[in-house]
This record gives sequence, C-alpha cells and structure tokens, in this order.
Amino acid sequence: MHYYKRNIGDYAKKAGKLTMLQHGAYTLLIDACYDRERFPTLEDAMDWTWAETDEEKRAVEVVLRRFFKLVDGFYVQDRITEELESYKALSEVNSRIARDREAQKRANKSTKREPVVHEPAPNHKPLTTNQEPLTNNSVAKATGAKAPMSTDEIIFSYGVPLLTNAGTPDKQARSFLGGLRKSHGDDALVNALRECVKTKPLQPLEWLAKVLPPKGSTPKLNKQESLEARNREVVARMIEKDNHAPI
Repeated sequence: MHYYKRNIGDYAKKAGKLTMLQHGAYTLLIDACYDRERFPTLEDAMDWTWAETDEEKRAVEVVLRRFFKLVDGFYVQDRITEELESYKALSEVNSRIARDREAQKRANKSTKREPVVHEPAPNHKPLTTNQEPLTNNSVAKATGAKAPMSTDEIIFSYGVPLLTNAGTPDKQARSFLGGLRKSHGDDALVNALRECVKTKPLQPLEWLAKVLPPKGSTPKLNKQESLEARNREVVARMIEKDNHAPI
C-alpha cells in the first residue's frame, strides 16, 4: 500500500506534544506499516526508523508505548489495521471486477469468430417466433465464462465492505445504500461509489451522504465552503448594483 490519507487535525490532537525526534520516529513507523502492510516487532521498529543512537532508540520506544499495543510480540495500532483491511477488501472487489470484465471480453470475441469454410452462412432469421434473444448471461453460460456483475452486485460489493470496514454495521450499510439508490438511481450511486474508492475518505458514509444528499435538501457546508459562498453572493450583488447604476 503506497498511499494513505493523513488527517493533520487528528494527528496534531493525538501527537501534538511529541518532540521533533519523536515526531520523526512516529511518521517513519506509520509510513513503514502502510508500505509493508504489517506491524513491527521492537527490532523491526528500530530497523524501519533507522534508529542508531540511544536518543533515537528512546524516541522509538516512547512512540511504541504511546500509540501502539503489543500483541504477540508485534506493535499493533487499530487505525492502521482498519485502513489496511479496507484497502485489501476494496482491492479484492476491484480485482474481481477486472476479471469479470476480461471474461466478458473473451465471451464477446468468441461469439464474433469468422465461420469455417465448410460451415454454412449464418442464418440471421429467428428459428421460431419464440426464439429468445441472446443475453450476456446466456453467452456466459454457453462459453463457460462468468457473467458480468449486475448493478446490485456492483453496489453492494463496493458499498457494503466500504462502509462496514469504516465501522458501519452491515444492516445499516445496506439500508443506507438502498436509500441512496432509491433517491438518486443506480448510475449516480455507482459513480459515487467509484469516486469514493478513489478518494478513500476516513468516513465513507458521511462522504456519500454529502455527495448524494436527500432530494430537496441543501448539503451542509464547512467553514471554508460557507465563506466562499458568502464571497460569491457579495460579488454578485456588487455586479448587479453596477449594472443598475446610472451612466
């Protein structure tokens, strides 16, 4: 895992009183845990932070005691564990979607092959008036390939792990996604989920609720957004006033 979201406010609140050396040790440990996707022993922690002097080693020990738990010889942190589990779950979903897409491409190619010389020309007329049209599922069944994911599978394969890994109960996650689907439709929800996977917010439920607010409601703005909105209103009033001023 070569990327993670760093919340400056949360970090300052929890680690603001560390010394400069301890800050360096903590940052190196966090980066190393995400990069290696595992937690260190005491020996690993010294190696990952390049601690050599007694002062540097003491700084690493202070950080381990204050921000990690010793479990079976490894120093573990809940926040990093949650992020790694969420990352792995989403990676599995993305891998499955990629495999399904490739399988569908192979299925489509197999139905478009050129006829062999001794084969008769294809008859484009239906054999009977009851002949059913060829569907993706029937192609997949005939070729042995996996059928592409349905909209239900995409929404709940993406959405439920995304929310439950962030602490939302499974039942609440499904109900929340169902409500968004009913209010905004399948396409809007699928696009929002894909953007959420790319953005990797710490609270995906709140992020989705802001991106897809209830119909007829106005999304709550943060301080910066509110300030920008007021500035736009002031500029609009000034322009309107100038337009109505006598020449």
